Amino acid sequence: MKMTISGPIPTEALRDLPTPELGILLLESLAAGNPDIQFQSILASGKMAWKDEPDATRLLERLADAWSWLESRALIGVSSSQREPFRRITSEGRRLAADPNALQKLEAAERLAGPLHPALQGSVRTNFHLGEYELACFAAMKAVEVAVRDASGLDNSTIGVNLMRAAFRAHAQNGKAGGPLADHEAEGGEQDAMANLFAGAIGAFKNPPSHRTVHFDSPTEAASIIQLADLLLRLVERAQKRASL
Repeated sequence: MKMTISGPIPTEALRDLPTPELGILLLESLAAGNPDIQFQSILASGKMAWKDEPDATRLLERLADAWSWLESRALIGVSSSQREPFRRITSEGRRLAADPNALQKLEAAERLAGPLHPALQGSVRTNFHLGEYELACFAAMKAVEVAVRDASGLDNSTIGVNLMRAAFRAHAQNGKAGGPLADHEAEGGEQDAMANLFAGAIGAFKNPPSHRTVHFDSPTEAASIIQLADLLLRLVERAQKRASL
């Protein structure tokens, strides 16, 4: 009877899956074993498992890709209790290894890895990383509302969608003066579009959580809403500078 040796990642997964998915599979495998790990040991187990495979070299290269991906995202790192070349799974790696949605959360977080508008750097980013997506999205759009009110000088009685439309109302529209943040040099349709952009964003992503529980289950969707808020905040700053000229 021939003994079958399993590699650290299923053979077909190495052939078919992209590197990030392989990285998560390897992370889960490592988390179930010894806390002190070495790539050479992982490589040796792969060589034993795939020694009869015609594409063994390719499989080992894909295994190395998965290891490198984990290192590049600090999901494995140096060991404080062992010398080189030992590694350990980092705290973030342990957390993701136990999360069935690990890859989606990691990729969503990478969308927000760069600098955000200062108004989003505090509670918005913190709540997002804690998985409190509803709070993060509400806080992001609330920051937009506050910025529009401050930049436009409109009083507190005008809120939400009405605030956005008043601040960005196209100039000379229905006999009314244009909004303080509207671009009077832009074509009328463009001015309307900007007002619609802000009103739509606030109406869709800030107003509903104000009135009822809204479940944001997708970290990718939440990250996109925060990125939209970041763009809107920068557009407000541009409009404020234009109005001050």
